[in-house]
Amino acid sequence: MPIFTRVLGSVAVMALLAGPALAQDAAKGGKTPGPETVVAIVDGTEITLGMMVSVRNSLPAEYQQLPDEVLFNGVLDQLIQQTALSKVGEGMMTRRDEIALEVERRAYLAGMLLDYTAERAVTPDKLKAAYDTKFAKAEPSREYHAAHIIVASEAEAKAIKAEIDGGADFADVAKAKSQDGAAANGGDLGWFDLTAMVPPFAEAVAAMKAGEIKGPVQTEYGWHVIKLMETRLGAAPTLEEATEELSGDLRQQAVQDRVNDTVAKAKVEKRVEGIDPAVLKTPNFFGAK
Repeated sequence: MPIFTRVLGSVAVMALLAGPALAQDAAKGGKTPGPETVVAIVDGTEITLGMMVSVRNSLPAEYQQLPDEVLFNGVLDQLIQQTALSKVGEGMMTRRDEIALEVERRAYLAGMLLDYTAERAVTPDKLKAAYDTKFAKAEPSREYHAAHIIVASEAEAKAIKAEIDGGADFADVAKAKSQDGAAANGGDLGWFDLTAMVPPFAEAVAAMKAGEIKGPVQTEYGWHVIKLMETRLGAAPTLEEATEELSGDLRQQAVQDRVNDTVAKAKVEKRVEGIDPAVLKTPNFFGAK
């Protein structure tokens, strides 16, 4: 909750001084605490352990690492504050506030469904099938080991190419004149797949032979002089090595399929004819607060 993340620091300090073990109080009577266990009542409105767990799960990791009692008391105090304030705020709600709450409700429910979908997208069988498709049955890809010198203008790149053609050492020139982080390593970019590079650079490298120097080549980053050292066929990763990548692919695809399928099945009627898109920027669209 936004307010919690702003004030937890002071609440946590107060909790250190508070002392009472509220978690133990909530469990009095021999019952095991559960989501519906009431831990506080504010003007007749109950605060439950389920609410506290929900708040705790939404906190940044650094807050979740607080000592248990500090975090417990901090979350409870925050919910007490929010409940008391919300009772006052409820009487001040405008149509703008009602709309905002409805938008948040729909966003939460949509996110819940997509989280549910993503969590169930990865199974051993699906991982194996995805691995076979992407790696085991795919043609080996070629990897390239190259270096480059990048400068701001074509004229500079042409002068550097001429200097190297005249016998200057590529790595030495790169260290002296290249304008990116690879300069310190003589322009060495290491091994890479062409998909990792912007198209003009990748196309130039793909057309080169080992030992060849090419340039100038223009990309969105500047003008390059490129040296291709060697190429090799890339070895496919093992299933274990590829699991994280494939799991991400499966989750992303499952979420996209869920969105597409759900929207396709819904009866959608857009009624935007005659509405100026700029209306979204209208000041005080809802009227004075």
